Amino acid sequence: MVANLSVPDIAGAREFYIDYLGLSNEPFNLGWVANLQSPDGRAQVQLVTRDETSPVDSAISVHIGDGIEQAYEEAGRRGFEIVHPLTTEPWGVRRFFVRAPDGTVINIVSHSDDAAG
Repeated sequence: MVANLSVPDIAGAREFYIDYLGLSNEPFNLGWVANLQSPDGRAQVQLVTRDETSPVDSAISVHIGDGIEQAYEEAGRRGFEIVHPLTTEPWGVRRFFVRAPDGTVINIVSHSDDAAG
């Protein structure tokens, strides 16, 4: 589970989180979203300016491995609002956004290499 922080400028925010807080590993930066991690990988955060394909931004991302279809079906079965449908994105993830009963939007995501590992 990773917190998605809404920021107006990835580069400016990145400087704070890297230079001041000491996050140093950047597994990816797509321009509108960047993932920053501590050297040991135990602390991480995602900086998001505006989601590339979803009409809303998510507050957290939950990485679930290769069970993405089952998670999508379960969310629908439970009657949770799907705010971004199950989609294979151009940057190599399969994901959907669901609204929790408290209103929080959650990015449920599986990376293309999750099924291999």
